[in-house]
Amino acid sequence: MTGSESVGKTTLGIQLAARYGVTCVAEFVRDYAAAKGAPLDFRDHGPIANGQMAREDAHIAAAVARGDHLLLQDTDLVSTVVYCHHYFGRCPEFIEQAALARRPTHYLLLGIDVPWIADGIRDREVQRDEVQALFRTTLARFDAPVTVVQGTWDERLATATALIDSFIDTHRHG
Repeated sequence: MTGSESVGKTTLGIQLAARYGVTCVAEFVRDYAAAKGAPLDFRDHGPIANGQMAREDAHIAAAVARGDHLLLQDTDLVSTVVYCHHYFGRCPEFIEQAALARRPTHYLLLGIDVPWIADGIRDREVQRDEVQALFRTTLARFDAPVTVVQGTWDERLATATALIDSFIDTHRHG
């Protein structure tokens, strides 16, 4: 799952993980920012990217060990790429390359058509359109397969579930 702040990635990830009996990789930057206790700057993006990759790798290894055919991610390096460009106008090349190399099978791009909720870390409410556009252009630049998920919370869950069920069915029979 990907998209701008406060679009329900974590909520949808939890719902889908429960439905399919799998894990959802939590977003690393949230923990990093809370531990830092100060505004993030450009130098933080290397540690953020490395932490996200380490978290993903641990979940991937565990999923493979369990025989899971599905791994959900609350976010991935595309978010790091997008927010580097948004805040600083540039992104370290190794993060861009890693994001492309680690691109998942499919992205659910969650729409900004739900209320923005402040949480002490989010700060882009008035720039949701701009940030969401950066997500769309970054995913297109990475030639990533994407399904836009929007609407009510129930509609979002239904769209995501239908897509995942289709992938699972194709994997079993295809």
